[in-house]
Amino acid sequence: MSTLIVLAPGLAHTKAGHPENHTRMTALMDALQQSGIMADLTIVSPQPATIEQLRRVHAPELIEQVRYVSAMGGGLLDHGDTYATADSFELARLAAGGCCTAVDRIMTGEADNGMALVRPPGHHAEANRVSGFCLFNNIAIAARHAQTAHGAQRVVIFDFDVHHGNGTQDIFYYDDSVLFVSMHMFAPYFYPGIGDLNETGRGSGQGYTLNIPLPPGVGDIGYRRILREAIQPCIADFQPDLILVSIGFDAHWQDPLASAGLSLTGYAHIARDLAQMANEMCDGRLLYILEGGYHLDVLTAGVYNVLQTLLGRDDIQDTLGPSPYPETDITHLLDQLKQRHLPK
Repeated sequence: MSTLIVLAPGLAHTKAGHPENHTRMTALMDALQQSGIMADLTIVSPQPATIEQLRRVHAPELIEQVRYVSAMGGGLLDHGDTYATADSFELARLAAGGCCTAVDRIMTGEADNGMALVRPPGHHAEANRVSGFCLFNNIAIAARHAQTAHGAQRVVIFDFDVHHGNGTQDIFYYDDSVLFVSMHMFAPYFYPGIGDLNETGRGSGQGYTLNIPLPPGVGDIGYRRILREAIQPCIADFQPDLILVSIGFDAHWQDPLASAGLSLTGYAHIARDLAQMANEMCDGRLLYILEGGYHLDVLTAGVYNVLQTLLGRDDIQDTLGPSPYPETDITHLLDQLKQRHLPK
């Protein structure tokens, strides 16, 4: 297997005390170097996204907002805690462009698959609004690039960050060329508060948004059952040319910002299933794009495990073990998903 890696760590996009800061990436890059796995990967240098690439998914006003706040030295971009520094505009362009560069290599067959370790993250950025630590929607920009530059007719975006990918949903909600699947925790007062089972797309996009709203405490068994019994048949019916994955390691049971129940082993098993799906459905074309994950040991081991899976190996690092809490049963939710979404 030829596996690429794109590194756009955005180290100057950082804010002291903020959970999404540069230490996530410095810890990750140090761990990957020490593991020796980098020698087995094709390292690809990112190129900044063009303004045209950004405008394929974002309103000019959003792009100008990020540029202006950065040019003024930085500050908050919304009423929450999405921030910019003086360097954030260019670093966000580099993150999005790095994902497009990875798509180029995979769609042309120069690499089988890959992972883009980029920040700022992207899946909460909507067409005309930044949110949830995200400036530009990296995975949406990559999907549009695959369609525009490489003629991909059908792209799957599978998001299993613990938070709903509201930005990605917003961008593709009326679009039948992108199947958006989000498996996320859905609970009172849990960010971003959307991603209900009934949100399935509109217009020509009706039926091309698949939301799996999980209660707290769903872990390895529930996640994998849903992937195999509900998501996989839908993706197979869609017949994608490319599978893009928004991966966040904040669904781990030790992550400080959520209360899901995945283990590192559970993440690795999902990664194996996704690799098999890509091999069977789209000649192995599979790209992971990093989103959240705020427990550094989980983040570093989780990325290592996914890279091993992309390389076709079985090595799994999991010193933290399974969740010590009882797993929430998802049988009723799974029945609802099958009834609503499975091909008739």
